[in-house]
Amino acid sequence: MRIRRAAGLCAVSVLLAFSAAPAFAAAAPATVEIEKMTWPELKAALAAGKTTALFYTGGTEQRGPQNIIAGHNAIGREVVKHIAEKLGNAIALPVLPFSPTNANPEIPGDISLPADALGIVLENVSEQAIANGFKNVVLMGDSGGGQGPTGVYAAVAKKLDDKYAPKGIHVYYASSPYIAARDAFNKVLVEKGLPVGQHGGIQDTSEMMYLETLPGNKDWVRKELLPQTEGALVVDGKVQRGPNTPNNGITGDARKSSVELGKLRHEMKVDYAVREIQGFIAAQKK
Repeated sequence: MRIRRAAGLCAVSVLLAFSAAPAFAAAAPATVEIEKMTWPELKAALAAGKTTALFYTGGTEQRGPQNIIAGHNAIGREVVKHIAEKLGNAIALPVLPFSPTNANPEIPGDISLPADALGIVLENVSEQAIANGFKNVVLMGDSGGGQGPTGVYAAVAKKLDDKYAPKGIHVYYASSPYIAARDAFNKVLVEKGLPVGQHGGIQDTSEMMYLETLPGNKDWVRKELLPQTEGALVVDGKVQRGPNTPNNGITGDARKSSVELGKLRHEMKVDYAVREIQGFIAAQKK
């Protein structure tokens, strides 16, 4: 009888000890990147109103002989971080390093995630963000696979928004950092008499050159190779290939890439995304 009573008292003591444990209070962190937070800091950030999760996808893909294969991911981490900072109410989730593409043994570097598999990832990450307490999830991507109104990003966002909107939770696809910002930047190139490209050209290379100037970023672009970065020309949105077209993975021409153009390109992506996301949130209040 005494043994049972002692065991019962011990169990009660353990329960009391756990209930009296400190709450691990933390202030909302300065960073907007979830990877660099502790869980108490994330909880504090959510409580402070940072309830929008940004899920940005990158890609592992060759980008011409001058650019590192992880270009989409390197760019993506900076873009989504700067979007979150400018919004003020958002947290950047880790960038997904794979997207739909096509591997080519002659120009290796592409590691593809098929569109249907990407859809599963987008859906599950969104659901998990919601389970963590986020009220809005925004899907975006730096690579072209699955983008646009009929792509996998839009489909997943609609499916989940239909499911969660009655609970006051929303999932959106923001296409503007890829599509609208691209089109606006292409107009600038045309006005300046510079070549419009699609892959590994002046757009990508310039943005990477600019982001290399930020702290912690280096060796993204092999600048000594820039004189050799003319690829297949793009005319009226169509790639032109002939018998003398270089087979270097570039559609466009990166020879006149610059830090100044890259800064403009990057800021366009961030600004267009911020305006689109703010529009999503504002529409909830109507």
